[in-house]
Parts: sequence; C-alpha cells; structure tokens
Amino acid sequence: MAKIERLLLCSCDDSMRIDARTAAAGLGEVEVMTATALCTSDIDIAGAALGREGTTLVACGQMAALFEELAEELGAEARLATVDIRDRAGWTAEADAFPKQAALLAEAALPRPDTPAKDVVSEGTCLILGRAETALAAADRLSDALAVTCLLTDTPDDIAPDGRFDIATGHLKFAAGALGGFSITVDAFRSLQPGGRGAGRFGAPKDGAKSTCDIILDLRGQAPLFPADHKREGYVRADPGDPLAVERSIAQAKDLQGVFEKPLYIRFDPTICAHSRASRTGCDRCLNVCPTGAITADGDTVAIDTDICAGCGACAAVCPSGAASYDDPPVATLFARLRTLAATFRAAGGIAPRVLFHEADWGGDMIRLSARYGQGLPADVIPVEVASVEGVGHAEILAALGVGFASVALMPGPRSDRAVIYRELALANAIAPGSLARLLDVEDPDAMEAALYGATTGEPVANPVLPLGGRRDVTRLAATALNGDAAVLSLPAGAPYGQINIDTDACTLCLACVSLCPAGALGDNPDKPSVRFQETACLQCGICANACPETAITLNPRLDLRKEALSYRTLHEEEPFECVECGTPFGVRSTIETIVEKLSDKHWMYQGGDQVRLIQMCDNCRVNAQYHQENSPFRVGDRPRVRTTDDDLRERDGE
Repeated sequence: MAKIERLLLCSCDDSMRIDARTAAAGLGEVEVMTATALCTSDIDIAGAALGREGTTLVACGQMAALFEELAEELGAEARLATVDIRDRAGWTAEADAFPKQAALLAEAALPRPDTPAKDVVSEGTCLILGRAETALAAADRLSDALAVTCLLTDTPDDIAPDGRFDIATGHLKFAAGALGGFSITVDAFRSLQPGGRGAGRFGAPKDGAKSTCDIILDLRGQAPLFPADHKREGYVRADPGDPLAVERSIAQAKDLQGVFEKPLYIRFDPTICAHSRASRTGCDRCLNVCPTGAITADGDTVAIDTDICAGCGACAAVCPSGAASYDDPPVATLFARLRTLAATFRAAGGIAPRVLFHEADWGGDMIRLSARYGQGLPADVIPVEVASVEGVGHAEILAALGVGFASVALMPGPRSDRAVIYRELALANAIAPGSLARLLDVEDPDAMEAALYGATTGEPVANPVLPLGGRRDVTRLAATALNGDAAVLSLPAGAPYGQINIDTDACTLCLACVSLCPAGALGDNPDKPSVRFQETACLQCGICANACPETAITLNPRLDLRKEALSYRTLHEEEPFECVECGTPFGVRSTIETIVEKLSDKHWMYQGGDQVRLIQMCDNCRVNAQYHQENSPFRVGDRPRVRTTDDDLRERDGE
C-alpha cells in the first residue's frame, strides 16, 4: 500500500467515540478529517479528500463499496483504501478504545504482498451422480448451461434417451482431482443406447471405464467422495432428500464454468524437506494433518497438489524445517502485522493488549454481530483476521507474545480442524510460561463476549522482540524473551525441537546418522571418529533413529535456550585405530579390537597372524599386502621386462 496521506474518521451518527490525535499518531501524524455521517450527509468530505493527490484511508468497512464507487467516479481508485474500526474497535461496552483504533489503522497502512495464483479452466463438463429421480431432474436444469453426463446408481425400467445429456449406470470406483481436472473410474459401466423403440436399453457392462470432467454434482446421499469434501473445489454435494439443498447445489454447479483464479497457498522447497532419506522415513507431520489429501509422499520428499490444496495452512504450521510455508500472505507479513499492532497499541497509551485470531467469515460475522447487538470486543482485544486459524501455529502464537501481547486466543470456525489447533496450542503453552494461549471455541457472540470480558491475563513481555527470520528463528527469539536465555524447556512428544541421546555402549560410530541428517544437525570430526550435534538445527524428524543399525539413538523433545545449543557439541567420540603398517589413523579403535578378538583363530579365514594383521591395516596397506601375498588372487605373475631395440638386434645377430 502507498503511504497514507490523509485519514477520514467517522463517528457513525455519533454511535462510537473517535480521537483524531491518537489516530494520527498511529499513522505517523497524517492529516485527519472527521465526520458524523461520512456515507450520507458528509459524503462531500470524502469526495474532496479523494480528489486530492495521495492515498486517502477511509475508516469505514460497512460502506466500503460506496466509497469505491465514489473513487471510480473521480478516477481515484488507486488513491483509496478502507478499513473497519467501528465493528472491531468502535462499538464496544468499554469507554476508551482509542489505542486499539490506532493499532488497527496502523496495520491497515502496512503493505500486503500479492498471493501467487494460477488460472483454472472449467469448460463445464459436469458429472451428476445419484438415483434417476433426482439426477435426471438436475440434469434437466443444468443441460442448457453445462455438458452433462448422468451416472445413475439405479437402473430404471422406463427411461428414455435425452438428446440434451448422456445417461449411464455404474459404480464409481475411483475419483481424483479438483475443479477443471477430475478423473474418474467406473465399474459395471453401461451407457444408454440412443436408438431403438420403447424403453431405453443399456449396453453391456464394462469395468474400469475411465473419463474426465470439470465438475462433479453428487446427489447420491452417501458418504462424500473426498476427505474434507467442503474444501474440494468443483465438488458439489447435497442430500437428495433436501429439495432446498439440491436447488442450491444446482445453482452452485452452474456457476463453476469459466476461468477461475486459484491461489497458490503453500510455497514448498523440497530441498529442505525432512520426510525421508535413503528410504528411511522421518517427518510425516504434513501428511498427517492435511485434510484434503493434497500432500502425498514422493520419494525422499513430499508433493503438494496445488489443485486440491484448500489453503488451511496446517502443513505450514507443523512443518519443522520450513519446507512448506504459507504464502497467502507469507508468514513474515503476519509477524509484521502483529508487531505493528502491539507497538502502536502501547505507543497510544494501551498497556496489555490481547490478540484474537479469527477467520473472515465465521469470526468476522461473530465480531460484527457482537458489535451491533451486544457488548462488542473489549477495548484491549485486538482482532487479527487470518485466512485459516489452522495455519496459526506455535510460532505465530509465540511471535504474538514476543512482540508484546499479553495473551492469545484462537477462534476457529465450525469446520476447522481442532486437532491441529490443540496440538500447536499445547506446544506454544509448553514454551510460554503461564499458559497464555487458548482456544476460544464458541458458537455465538454472547459466548464470545463471556469468554473475553473479565478474563485474567498475564503481563506482556518487558522487552518486546523484533520477529525476523523464519518460524524457528522467531520461536527461539520469543521463547528467550519469555523465559530467559538460560532455560531448558521440556516439550510434548512430537515437538520439532530437541536433542538426541546416543547409547555410547551400543554406538559403533558408523556415522550413518550423520550422512542422512537432512538438517545438518549431526556432523563428524575429520580427525577422529565422533558424532557431533547442534541442537538448534535438529528437527526431531527421527531419520537418524530409524537409520541407526544398532538402535542406539533416541529423541528427546525439548527447547534449549542456552547459547551452547547454537554450537556443535560432541555426543560420542573414540580414538581412531592406527594402521599397524603405516601408522595412519583409521576406523574406531574399539571396533577394530572387537573384530580382531572375535575372528582371530576362531574363523577359518583368520588362522595365523598375517590374516589377522590385514584387519589392522588401513585400506591402502591392506590392498598392497593382499596383492603381494603368495597365491594372491590379485596377482597374475611378475610384470615382464620392457622389450627394447637392443633385444631385437641381439635376436637378429643370433646372440
């Protein structure tokens, strides 16, 4: 967003209190104009402001469309910005919400990066599933707009062909894809023959019939074809016993033809994915939490189907390495919003702000209803709208506490996955002292108000942090501010932070764990056999434990905030064995000595000192010694002398 030059504040017919001085300070001392009825009798104030150069911020969300029309008439579309402070910080039972108003205005002035997107083309090929009575009626309604095929789950006796759409019977065995790209497989497929007199006849059944379509209208009244079916674009489902629901689904399917912009919610970097190495499975967090099945294993990494991804952000919330990161907008934008909100609130005279994460539809409606008919939000509760509450993980919660919020509440919608939210809340509360984050699982505005008003909160952090870097960096930064830099925090199982423990009696220092660690948390020492470990880099993916042939490694989830965790430390180290031939260090002393003890004069190949001595040599000396052994399989006889001209001359002269 361009720099704000002026602000228009409206008291909405004197139904809310506003303060021009505080608001101006929140935006950096911009010009402020006030009004009582900016959308009606004071509309000329808005017109005059939009007619001037520079960006005008209108603090009204309800009538944003009106101001957009006015800006279009004046050719000032690019100079208009709007923000709602009335429902979020104006209509409230508490007297003074000026600090919150200033914070929301400052947030509105922040730049918002565009979300990456791609075009999805739907040509209107529609497959209708269901019994003849319902499916054929729907096809009759849709055939004028879409190319329809009915796949009936029953076989009516008196059906007649219809030239407007195709009819078939069969059992849908498989379905995959999304809007504009569904693929299906049908068993016992029988198409209705167009010719002949009397009732229609179906052809011979065929298994494994394959086809594609752009839209699926499911009127079977059975279980959905896809997990989280409400998030599968292009898949419309309704109960055939509910006529109103069927009507809505028909109207929805009719609107799914054309070119649509599909946001690319997740940015994925396979090079840092810790799913697997050398067929040793490690992290599977994203696979376990994706509600739509958009994420699948793909060798040592995972693959994300952007057509199926619904943008809940749960994968980004639980990804330990940052391979999957939310891009609608990037997490750095959310960190900047949180810091701006908390800092502006305090600068405007507020003391201990609370943050409420909510989604636009469900949470936004709750806040608006509460503001208009109830108490509204408390003056210290700052609402932060996010695309999905499931995408607010422990890093985002800790970032909010680290920048100066006294507590964090997450208000999910009715279709949000609570399991992901509970897991991230538990992790955040294990790191932040005092259990400062909670789930606000309410069903109406009254319950929301009851949960927020009178709730006890702790003191905000004394020295707010600057949340820079990735999610792991910000987590550690905030945790240090909340606990001090000498704390070692125990974390729940499955946490993406921790150390590994090595059973030194079992470990042979084969270094398989070092070679497979995807994060570089494990390292070796070129001078002697050792396993070194940097705790801040450990993802707790478990690849090292799964790869260890001696099962000597266990995971220990924790967060070590001491400076020592930033550096490598030695977990297991032994002296190398020196080659008995050349003295070069190689191997592990204890391992070589154990092998010698177990094989010397106890195995037919190691009878006598010379054979045992081979075990005690480095690679070069061992090969050299084996080559020169009597009856060595590597030898093919002595190398012949090089023949010279003198040899030829002697042979010619008969010498």
